[in-house]
Amino acid sequence: MNLPPETALAEIVERRAVSIDVRAPDEHDQGAVPGAINLPILNDEERAQVGTTYKHEGADAARQLGYALVQGEAKRHRVNAWRECLGNHPRAFLFCWRGGERSAIAQRWVSDTGVEVRRVQGGYKALRQLCLKALEITDAEASLWWVLAGRTGSGKTELLRELPFAIDLEGLAAHRGSAFGARAEPQPSPATFENHLACELLRHRGQSIVLEDESRTIGRLALPEAVHAAMQRAPVVLLDIPFEQRVANIRREYVDEPLHEGREQAALQGQYRAAVTRIERRLGGARCRDVVAALDRGFTSGSHEGWITRLLEWYYDPMYDYQLTKKQARIRHTGDTPAVRRFLNEQFSGRGRAAADDRPHSARSAQTGR
Repeated sequence: MNLPPETALAEIVERRAVSIDVRAPDEHDQGAVPGAINLPILNDEERAQVGTTYKHEGADAARQLGYALVQGEAKRHRVNAWRECLGNHPRAFLFCWRGGERSAIAQRWVSDTGVEVRRVQGGYKALRQLCLKALEITDAEASLWWVLAGRTGSGKTELLRELPFAIDLEGLAAHRGSAFGARAEPQPSPATFENHLACELLRHRGQSIVLEDESRTIGRLALPEAVHAAMQRAPVVLLDIPFEQRVANIRREYVDEPLHEGREQAALQGQYRAAVTRIERRLGGARCRDVVAALDRGFTSGSHEGWITRLLEWYYDPMYDYQLTKKQARIRHTGDTPAVRRFLNEQFSGRGRAAADDRPHSARSAQTGR
């Protein structure tokens, strides 16, 4: 039973469907779609052997080797894994790279046990092309976007996660978007990040959305050019939070929470020391040494406000205020968290479909001071 890639992607978007990716783990790691569980028909070593045989001896020899590698207990184990997944997710479908022989064999082996499973036509390659197309943002779609801005520590991400009409770019990228933003878990591959973002955009297509103000890169990942360009045209809502609260927010998110979740203090301290070193050119040598010394004192004494304050005053706030001057004409509202939450909920009541630039400006002007 074949499944058109458009239908498969619609199921991923609309009902967050689970799928079985029978490609090798290395292929899955290079690019995956949301909800995909990697249960390979050939592992990395086996795939490499088959590939080498195909190159030197042709398709028939490669096919014979593949069957020889996956037989007996190895075959039973893999078929049972697919059956178990289908038992937990009866509507799951499977795919390989191009919807070819690997997924056809997997489908047949599962069918031989009395279980039917759908196979995606064109495989991952077709799904990937549909995702890339979804990242080509039109002017009409961009006109429904809002951008949530605010200085470092304003709590933008926390507010976004409360809103059903928001897309959390930092969550998709597994990174907080700053020099200090690396998390314990690794970032996804660029293709996986793009595929997940594409599905989020499709989920909200035709509706207004709000995204956090980001630079082109989030950690080592880059926003698709069309997405970033659309964000640079979107109206801005500015979250304005007192400096002391921002310091407290940063301490909680970057120090207290990681330590509470089990990060080793020495490892976290080393990560932040390295992050300070990476921005030494912008900080200057003397200030860089000052921040590192304050950071070391903070991890020794448990008082982290000193190094956080220095970084905000010497690095993050000047940089953000400069960037904010370029956004002045697009700012529609400025306020604290309750005021911004209220404003956005008002704009998005009924998922407002009017172009954002046509909506009324806030009576409150944008502020660049602390």
